[in-house]
Amino acid sequence: MKKLLPLLAFATVTMTLATGCGKKEAPDSTNATDAGGKKKLTLGFSQVGAESAWRTANSQNIKDEAAKNGVNLVFSDAQQKQENQIKALRSFVAQNVDVIAFSPVVETGWEPVLQEIKAAKIPVVLSDRSVDVSDPSLYASFIGADFVEEGRRAGKFLAEKTGGKATIVELVGTPGAAPAIDRAKGFREAIASHPDMKIVKSQSGDFTRAKGKEVMEAFLRAPDAGQITALFSHNDDMALGAIQAIEEAGRQPGKDIAIVSIDGVKGAFEAMKAGKLNCTVECNPLIGGQIMDLAQKLANHQEVPRRVVSQEGVFDQSKAEAELPSRKY
Repeated sequence: MKKLLPLLAFATVTMTLATGCGKKEAPDSTNATDAGGKKKLTLGFSQVGAESAWRTANSQNIKDEAAKNGVNLVFSDAQQKQENQIKALRSFVAQNVDVIAFSPVVETGWEPVLQEIKAAKIPVVLSDRSVDVSDPSLYASFIGADFVEEGRRAGKFLAEKTGGKATIVELVGTPGAAPAIDRAKGFREAIASHPDMKIVKSQSGDFTRAKGKEVMEAFLRAPDAGQITALFSHNDDMALGAIQAIEEAGRQPGKDIAIVSIDGVKGAFEAMKAGKLNCTVECNPLIGGQIMDLAQKLANHQEVPRRVVSQEGVFDQSKAEAELPSRKY
């Protein structure tokens, strides 16, 4: 018996270690309850990152609306990397959330993880940006702007501003991202009927102010820089960086180089008021309430529209001063 005791003790320790090193049970975020003990809806949200003032406002609005609507929000920042978003989406599945929403970094490469989410029977909402998949049933709804129309509006404004004659440089968004693809497409559609409007340079500024400044500096160092008369920027932050580069090069933004950009952030209105930006096409980031509404309906197995378009406007310099005090982002 004395000889058996050490063996039994070893066996017990071994079994305990084996159990401890085994597969851990996935955390269950759906255990969240409100003050009355009622189960809260849990929404997993994967954000692109914080590359611009627009994106920061979008994230804050989603967090505020989740709190306002009693939604348990599991928020993840992808820092503009698709691999981070895919990890986050798989984590949401492991946590057994009720609904998943995300703003995809790029359009492609989502099918495998979306198939996993579908197999887990978790509905998906696309926020702000869409995806390119062969099976449309992989997501329930897409809410956001019409990026092609935004590009058209920017092109139409610039055509009117320049009388249909412009040598244009373009600051493109993140390569492969839906807004970058669609805004470029819409802009080109709008200027196609103006043969004297030419895009002579086009390069990604990755939707950031610092990169927009860097790329514009490169444009202005080129031998033909003096020919540039207009700039189309896929977002305001890149345009604001470009404005700084133009001023440092000794030229006047908004005068020597006409500038149109997209988003409608407060900084763009301040630049228009100062005469440095000619127009911003609005892209409304305050869609958190609509996302929460879609999530609640999906969790309750109600039908939702496949496409929800946010309401937006176009603002030129003449409207900037009056509109500036009411801008929330």
